Amino acid sequence: MSIAARLGEQVVEVTRDLRDVLSGEIAELDGDPRIVELLGASIEGNVATILHMLQHDIPAEHVEPPSAAFEYARRLAQRGVPVNALLRAYRLGHDRLLAWTFEELDRRDEDPAVALGVVRRMVADTFGYVDWISQQVAEVYEEERERWLANRNTLRAGRIRALLDGTLGGTDPLDVDALEAVLGYALRGRHLALVLWSTGGELAGPERLVGALGEHLGCRSRPLFVAYDHATAWAWLPLGRAPTPDPAAVGAFVRELDPGVRLAFGDPGAGIAGFRTSHRQAVRAQSVALVAGAEADIATSFADVGAVSLLCGDLEAARAWVAEALGGLALDDPPHARLRETLRVFLACGGSYTTAADRLTMHKNSVKYRVNRAEQERGRPITEARLDVELALLATRWLGRTVLTPP
Repeated sequence: MSIAARLGEQVVEVTRDLRDVLSGEIAELDGDPRIVELLGASIEGNVATILHMLQHDIPAEHVEPPSAAFEYARRLAQRGVPVNALLRAYRLGHDRLLAWTFEELDRRDEDPAVALGVVRRMVADTFGYVDWISQQVAEVYEEERERWLANRNTLRAGRIRALLDGTLGGTDPLDVDALEAVLGYALRGRHLALVLWSTGGELAGPERLVGALGEHLGCRSRPLFVAYDHATAWAWLPLGRAPTPDPAAVGAFVRELDPGVRLAFGDPGAGIAGFRTSHRQAVRAQSVALVAGAEADIATSFADVGAVSLLCGDLEAARAWVAEALGGLALDDPPHARLRETLRVFLACGGSYTTAADRLTMHKNSVKYRVNRAEQERGRPITEARLDVELALLATRWLGRTVLTPP
C-alpha cells in the first residue's frame, strides 16, 4: 500500500508526534526522561511493524512483536504504573496513527469509492494489530508484575512508596514503631535521601555501594535501600550528626567503586517529614542530571540544583529563556563556555575579582578581561536583570547544551 510506504518515510516524525501526544495525555507515562525515551522506542517499533504489515499484506498474528514494546511493558510493571495506562496508550496511539493516514489520503485526492475502501482496510488492519499487540503486552506486564511483587525488596518498596505518598495507615495513626521494625530503619532520625541509577543498563550491586557510602560518611547504622526498577534505586542514609556530604567527594568515592553509577541526593531532613522531603529533593536533583545526560556530574546535590530543577519541566521554554537572559553568551562552544564559567564564579563571589581569581586559579586581570568579554557577548550590562543572569548561568552549568544555543 502506497500510503504505508509514504508513512514509512516519516517514521521519525510520526513517532515523535505519537510520543508527545501519549506522554501529554497519560500522566503516568510522563516524567522520567528514560521512560519517555523507551516509550518512543516502543512506539517506533509498533509503527514500523504496522506499516510493514500493511505494505506486505501480513496478518497481525504472523508479525514479530517489537522487543521495545515488551521491555516498556515490563518497566511500567516494575514501577507500578497501572496496566490501564499501557492499554490506553495503544488506543490513543491507534487513533493518532489513523489521523496521519487520513491526512495522507486527503492529500492524494483519491476517488471517493477508492478512498472509502482504503479507509476500511486501514481501520480494520490497524485495529486488528492493536487488539493483538495489546493482549501480548498485557500478558508480559502481568507476568513481570507478579515476578516483581514476589520479590521481598519490592514488597518493602510498596510500604516505602505508601509512606512517601502519605497513604500508609489510611485514616489510622501511623504506627512508627511497627513500620521501623518492618523496614529495619529508624524513621525518627536524620536522613539523607539518595537516588541511584545506571548509565548503561542494569544497576549492579547498588545495595553494597550504598552500604559502603554510608560507612564512608560515618553513618552508625544500616541505610534503607529499595530497588525502584532494574536500573534505578532509592536509598536513605541515617546521617545522624554527620555533616552534609560534599558532592565532589561523594562522586569521587562512587567513581572508585562503580564508574557506571550516577547519584543524586537531597538535603538532610529529620523524622518522617524529612524522610519524604529529602527524597523529593533527590528526585528533583536526578531530573537535572538526567537532562544533562553524559555531561552530568557523578553526584548531583539538590542544594546545588534546586532552582535549576524547576526549569526541567519545559526545556524548550527554558532554552528560549536562557537565550534571552544571556544573549550571545548562550552560544554552545568552548570559548563561550569559558566566559560563562568565569562570570558564574565571579557573580557567586559577590562580584570580587580577587576572590574569583583565587577560586579559578587565574590572574585577577584575566578574570576582569573575561567578565568584560562576557558582558560584550551578552549585549547589555551584567547588572541588568542580574538574578536572571545568575540563574541562567546555573542552568547552563548543570543542564549543559540542552539549554544552550547551537553554534
